[in-house]
Amino acid sequence: MKMIDCVCGGEISPARFALGYRVCLACGEAKAKERKFTVVPMHKSNYVAMFNRDDLKGINNKGGLIK
Repeated sequence: MKMIDCVCGGEISPARFALGYRVCLACGEAKAKERKFTVVPMHKSNYVAMFNRDDLKGINNKGGLIK
């Protein structure tokens, strides 16, 4: 199968491209690291956007702390 070129000069596999990804793994990794928040489901409540990693510690006290 012929690889598809990424904007950075890398290659995208046809299977990855078929799933809708238009960037290579390296570009995708860099883009994912730009994310500055996560959404956390609160117990018997709603979802909350967390911006500070320290706020996540202790939310799920059954599973221990996030390292």
